[in-house]
Amino acid sequence: MSRTRMTGRAWLTAALLSCTAFATTGAQADDGVAKGDTSGKKIAFSNSYAGNSFRQVMIKSFEEMGAKAVADKQVAATAVVSSNNSVTEQASQIENLILQGYDAIIVLAGSDTALNGAIKDACNAGITVVAFASGVTEPCAYVVDYNLDSYAKAELDFISGKLGDKPANVLEIRGMAGDGFDKRLHEGFVKAMKDHPSYKPVGEVYGQWTATVAQKEVSGILPSLPQVDAVLTQGGDGYGAAQAFKAANRPLPIIIMGNRQDELALWKQEHDASGYQTFSLGATPSVSQVAFWVAQQILAGKQVPKFVEVPLLQINQPDLDAWLKTVPEGGVVNAEYPQELVAKIIDANVKKEPLPGVPAPK
Repeated sequence: MSRTRMTGRAWLTAALLSCTAFATTGAQADDGVAKGDTSGKKIAFSNSYAGNSFRQVMIKSFEEMGAKAVADKQVAATAVVSSNNSVTEQASQIENLILQGYDAIIVLAGSDTALNGAIKDACNAGITVVAFASGVTEPCAYVVDYNLDSYAKAELDFISGKLGDKPANVLEIRGMAGDGFDKRLHEGFVKAMKDHPSYKPVGEVYGQWTATVAQKEVSGILPSLPQVDAVLTQGGDGYGAAQAFKAANRPLPIIIMGNRQDELALWKQEHDASGYQTFSLGATPSVSQVAFWVAQQILAGKQVPKFVEVPLLQINQPDLDAWLKTVPEGGVVNAEYPQELVAKIIDANVKKEPLPGVPAPK
């Protein structure tokens, strides 16, 4: 193809026009949904672990949103791969996704550091990487996550509201050893506990965000523990913890629930029987949809900060019945995050405004 020779002044004029157009496009992209064409783009999801109900619903949420985006010609294709909590396998899967020509890779990492090499390789190949709920430390990745300090603070604030400042023994149920989400949430617990010096940590187990594992681990440690007044959790472990206390014929402490159906059903049963009250909060499995739309919006030209905070979904006693009705047996409280809502979340992060919340169902 031949090109017309341009004078120096013509080149300068063209360059200025180009910069003006770019600036205008950038300004528009900062507000609302970016409309850049991504119909030919491919987005993949690399997941570290699929062994509990939360992760299974998370994958399903991504697949459903991805299928609709493909049908609506917003992207060309999506894919999901899971590595069974092997960081070596996950790194290999990311390298394969690079070779397969994906334009964006969403990562729920099994380690906050072990995948940095693979993630850097993806960035160097011009691929957009969006890590979520796992705290990867490679700076080229965008991060979609919760404020885990506020997660732990909310749990302890609720406990304090019920127990006051009198001495209390606290059991912590953690997630998966070595996982970035677990490490950061535990750090949040440590910080939050400093505001409650009368509370004493008396035990710590790894429940893997799974009721059966949590029940086994709590049952194993209970005989060595004094009275337990409260149990801090990370989600998916509240029901198992309660069953362990019941099996040991020990009083049911305040157990923070994690938005699972079995937890909410047990909470309702105990409340109806004895007035038992607790609190439930957590990530929504559909946070994978937030990561999907963040990746798509970056590809579409939207100006997105490196860290995008997502609001936690909280359930209080007055809303328990309403939320419980929305959850299938064995499921997790979930919420849809369409493209427009994710754009609003991004904009709130940019402007440092309150994040749009998830209202209770009517």
